[in-house]
Amino acid sequence: MRTTRLGSDGPEVGVIGLGCMGMTASYDMATPRVDATSISVIHQALDLGMTLIDTADAYGPYTNEELVGRALAGGHRERAVLATKVGLVRGGSTPTTGSGTPSPGSGRNGRPEHVRASIDASLRRLGTDRVDLYQLHRVDPEVPLEETWGAMAETVATGKARYIGLSEVTVEEIRRAQAVHPVTSVQSELSLWTRDVLPEVLPYCEEQGIALLPFSPLGRGFLAGRFSSFEDLPQDDFRRDLPRFQQDALRTNLAIVARVREVAERVGATPAQVALAWLLAQGRQVVPIPGTKTPRYLAENAAAAGVELSTEDLSDLEALPAPEGTRY
Repeated sequence: MRTTRLGSDGPEVGVIGLGCMGMTASYDMATPRVDATSISVIHQALDLGMTLIDTADAYGPYTNEELVGRALAGGHRERAVLATKVGLVRGGSTPTTGSGTPSPGSGRNGRPEHVRASIDASLRRLGTDRVDLYQLHRVDPEVPLEETWGAMAETVATGKARYIGLSEVTVEEIRRAQAVHPVTSVQSELSLWTRDVLPEVLPYCEEQGIALLPFSPLGRGFLAGRFSSFEDLPQDDFRRDLPRFQQDALRTNLAIVARVREVAERVGATPAQVALAWLLAQGRQVVPIPGTKTPRYLAENAAAAGVELSTEDLSDLEALPAPEGTRY
């Protein structure tokens, strides 16, 4: 796989990475997980050049980092650009006693003491002495961003993280963080049906030499054409609570998938590959991190790096209608 650099001075990575959340959290939770299969997918991703491996302490919580840590043991760690996150708290818990408490009702914890405790806990779970990219999962509205980002910067100063990044932020928040320490990456939802960051955040990242890491680049599987009705969704799956997947909205949104499929047939690719190729066409700094726990889909996603879209193809995709329903 061809490579790019995370930001202006970050590590070299494959142009498509791997999001690991779904291996332990959120999607189809009624189906038993097979850790051996997930570990094999991570190894195959590295073999395919998908070297950016993304996890978070909130996934599980904690079990995703533990899984990734097991996968990267035995010499695989050196092949990976390992990214994890802090600041989004599940179930009101914190990684260690005394690490701080989340802001009431927010599920976010940006307190410096929480960041300091969390990086150590993440390193233990991941079985490593440093992560390549440490990301603030969400800004805590109860804590000044400068304080949180200062603690994030400490992880670089102490050698526990090589680079630090943000997630789901505005341009103003990026600027505030930059005044404290350089921002290597911004992770945000971006796909053919979620384009909120295109007007302001992406151009600013381009200007500043900041990588943009799109999560849910396949519209949580919808753009791949895997769902035709609400009943296609697994029973224990958080997508059943999302507005865009409700039956009335989904019926309307199927028209988007149909048009993506038309482009896919024209270029000899799958709809998922077209969705990822469109993201890659948005700029060198864009590195999507599709998630999968299935080897077949992993290979399909990796092959998207070789799909070329013409000006006509891109024009047709730009003209897709907005989806029915909000993100959450």
